[in-house]
Amino acid sequence: MSLNPSYITPGLDFNRDTHYIEDRITRDGRDGWPVEAGRYRLVAARACPWANRTTIVRRLLGLEGVISLGLPGPTHDRNSWTFDLDPDGLDPVLGIERLQEAFFARFPDYPRGITVPAIVDVASGKVVTNNYPQITLDFETEWTEHHRAGAPDLYPEALRTQIDEVANLIFHDVNNGVYKCGFAGSQKSYERAYDALFARLDWLEERLAGQRYLVGDTITEADIRLFTTLARFDAVYHGHFKCNRNKLSEMPVLWAYARDLFQTPGFGDTIDFDQIKKHYYVTHVDINPSGIVPKGPDAATWLAPHSRADLGGRPFGTGTPPEPPVPGERIVN
Repeated sequence: MSLNPSYITPGLDFNRDTHYIEDRITRDGRDGWPVEAGRYRLVAARACPWANRTTIVRRLLGLEGVISLGLPGPTHDRNSWTFDLDPDGLDPVLGIERLQEAFFARFPDYPRGITVPAIVDVASGKVVTNNYPQITLDFETEWTEHHRAGAPDLYPEALRTQIDEVANLIFHDVNNGVYKCGFAGSQKSYERAYDALFARLDWLEERLAGQRYLVGDTITEADIRLFTTLARFDAVYHGHFKCNRNKLSEMPVLWAYARDLFQTPGFGDTIDFDQIKKHYYVTHVDINPSGIVPKGPDAATWLAPHSRADLGGRPFGTGTPPEPPVPGERIVN
């Protein structure tokens, strides 16, 4: 059997499997996984937008010295993400070649996809959770005693209902919407997803015309969830996933908003455009059988002035920017 993953089912919509390992790491350890510095390793491929959320939150909250980071390479096969960027192809902390090994260490017959981000208990080598929407929320609310001095409140209690509502709309129409376009199994399902995607982007363009951030006047979880899709839009989704009504760079408000975040410490310094493009164009053989990876677009455009500060807002609220990335986690684009 071919190890090339397949993403398109002819005639059908793309339906993401959202059944993840629901265990949580909490202060009270209710699921058997208490918050504990140095106990866990976050495995988060640079290429993946869902994993990218966790690396941004980890940076903003200053959890680098508390939760270590494993970085698989940008491509994977049907079975698993692999640590091919590390010496000897092994994660230097977990000692495994494939993330699959951590899943099978806990669930020998694990029936679902091996996904990132995932958190692994270092001592046992067993996966704890791959429930990416909850991972960032728990970083923000359960790991507070380990946050750096000056860490922002990314999920303020008074705004949680609004953040959740906006994030839910963005998930269905934008974060997952680009995949519904790219992995559509019929013309009808593609066009339905395409229309929903651009209707939501138009809605966001209007919403952000008069305010710097999605909810309130500071960066929140909602902004992080939108950013990781916007960062990949022109490089991947516009062409590879046929989301081509227009480029992000042709939507003045969203493009300025995305650049504002990219230029904010903790955001752009987690983005590796080379790995992003290699992941999509090489891994998705059923969409791009040639495996050719495009050279563009020019990443330098992300550093152009954006003028979003004229709208006011306080990126980190009463907090401060994070320190530069720690050695070994710095990206050169």
